[in-house]
Amino acid sequence: MTEFSDEIMVQRTRKDRSARYQPVVMSAVCLAAILFQVYVPLLFQYLSFLELPLLVTVYFALMKRNQIAGLTIGFVVGLLQDSLSHHPLGLFGIVKTLVGYFAASVSMRFDVENPVMRAILAFFFFLFHQAFFWLLTSALLEQRAALDLGRLSVFAALNAAVALPLFAVLDKMKGTA
Repeated sequence: MTEFSDEIMVQRTRKDRSARYQPVVMSAVCLAAILFQVYVPLLFQYLSFLELPLLVTVYFALMKRNQIAGLTIGFVVGLLQDSLSHHPLGLFGIVKTLVGYFAASVSMRFDVENPVMRAILAFFFFLFHQAFFWLLTSALLEQRAALDLGRLSVFAALNAAVALPLFAVLDKMKGTA
């Protein structure tokens, strides 16, 4: 084999590996993110923009590199978040299920270990999450809410900035399959 083909094989095997986490660790991280989302904004209003359950869903779906795992992570986190929020049951479940699926799909095409790519994906998935949540509340619940794209863009950038250190911490908790 040539040096070029050897390098391709090394890159291919690295890309095929999915991250493996202890179920207790995944459960604890997801639960902590949901509890943070529910209780911290009550004490600190300025942190209400932070969507930690979304970031955790995106991270685990990206690292699993499997659409079924992404779907599962998304709907579990979404339904748990729905059960602790004032929103009707299923709204976050639907939106986070789609985010989990699309994040897992993206992870099979792109190098998601790159911090720049992670920040871009966190930014994009925040916007997707908020837009789809707005669409669901408008269509299913007939609740009219303003969709302020400028404010959403700023919040998406802030969530992307928080995602980088969060993803680095979560990277330290993983082993490879």
